[in-house]
Amino acid sequence: MAIFCTAETRVLVQGMTGAEGRKHTARMLAADTRIVGGVNPAKGGQSVDFDLPGGTRAVPVFATVAEGMAATGADASVVFVPPAGAKAAVLEAIDAGLPLVVVITEGIPVADSTRFVAYAAQHGTRLIGPNCPGIIVPGQTNLGITPADITGPGPIGLVSKSGTLTYQMMHELRDIGFSTCLGIGGDPVVGTSHIDALAAFEADPETSAIIMIGEIGGDAEERAADFIRSHVTKPVVGYVAGFTAPEGKTMGHAGAIVSGGAGTAQAKKVTLEAAGVQVGLSPSQTAQLLRESM
Repeated sequence: MAIFCTAETRVLVQGMTGAEGRKHTARMLAADTRIVGGVNPAKGGQSVDFDLPGGTRAVPVFATVAEGMAATGADASVVFVPPAGAKAAVLEAIDAGLPLVVVITEGIPVADSTRFVAYAAQHGTRLIGPNCPGIIVPGQTNLGITPADITGPGPIGLVSKSGTLTYQMMHELRDIGFSTCLGIGGDPVVGTSHIDALAAFEADPETSAIIMIGEIGGDAEERAADFIRSHVTKPVVGYVAGFTAPEGKTMGHAGAIVSGGAGTAQAKKVTLEAAGVQVGLSPSQTAQLLRESM
């Protein structure tokens, strides 16, 4: 019951020795994520101790991603490197041949994101983010910052631009549960799209219904609507954040801006509904529509 990662995924944390990396590595370990090492060029050969319910766990630190992969068999990384060094960290992970890279860092310059997103596509690396909460398979693994105790496993697939709305939807439908919850990030350029997640959920036999959360700005939701119309047979419900957003003002995410009347929540709602997607006007209403669709 998972897309893109499973309980067997072996994870390196780039930036594990920093404050954010250390904090969220402890949370990922507590959620049974198979963290096999951290990466810091200045601290290779050291280790970091994490106090967990079952005792202290020492996680080794490697100087490079390639070194960590060779020593541990890692097949994914989670990036907590600050914005100035994030591009180099992501490119290093791609060059090392990691099939999955989850970029949590926010505030990365768009030019840097454009570079590493294109590079990942050229090299066959699944890149999630940047500026995202990551991906969680409830009860199995958690790559990122999503709280692991909101919900349990179940048949719903969730893809969202917003981290906090991801958490709210998980809470709203916690009695049913989720196969995978994926936050793709709200920057103008991201590595994994709504369409990528929709295709994966459509192919996953354990996912029986899908929630898609979008927001104002851009045309990602319109393109997703076209894909749903042609390729998705499972019920899809949606929510578009920003129905009351004023024109020309960035709202929350760098990509969430309405310009010249294009990219409004109402326009996206109309397009999605024309493709057969039921769209709620609030997260709670969206959750109710999902219940009815199942």
